[in-house]
Amino acid sequence: MIELNIPGRGTVRLQHLVTDVNGTLAIDGQLMDGLARRIGVLKDRLTIHVLTADTHGRQSFIDQQLNLTATRIQPGDEAKQKAEYVRGLGAESVVAIGQGANDAEMLKEAIIGICVMSQEGAALETLLSADLVTPDIFAALDLLDRPMRIVASLRK
Repeated sequence: MIELNIPGRGTVRLQHLVTDVNGTLAIDGQLMDGLARRIGVLKDRLTIHVLTADTHGRQSFIDQQLNLTATRIQPGDEAKQKAEYVRGLGAESVVAIGQGANDAEMLKEAIIGICVMSQEGAALETLLSADLVTPDIFAALDLLDRPMRIVASLRK
């Protein structure tokens, strides 16, 4: 768990990281170099949940690289499915990361939503639904590894 005392927001206890795959962790179906290790560093503090529609058909390989099993999202109404997944975990304990339009609702639902910029871009509605925006997934994971950065950005 990662516990944060954010002035103006109160105490936040993060137990789950929910992240999109394509555009967020992978580009064109390929996991970004060094990402498996970076996510592995967080596994002792957060339960990692990976959501995907498996657009490129490579998720089983990415699962092996990450040493976890992604939850498959069915085509159609993906945004709703992702938001429901976050609610099912208890949104008050979830940090969500994404960049696509189908990630906007889960970022809004989570206690902390992080929009990452990507080679695929970032959807405007997702950007506007986020609490934080980072230049890439590595910077987003750094926030979780050094959570006082989150406090510094979100305090009021």
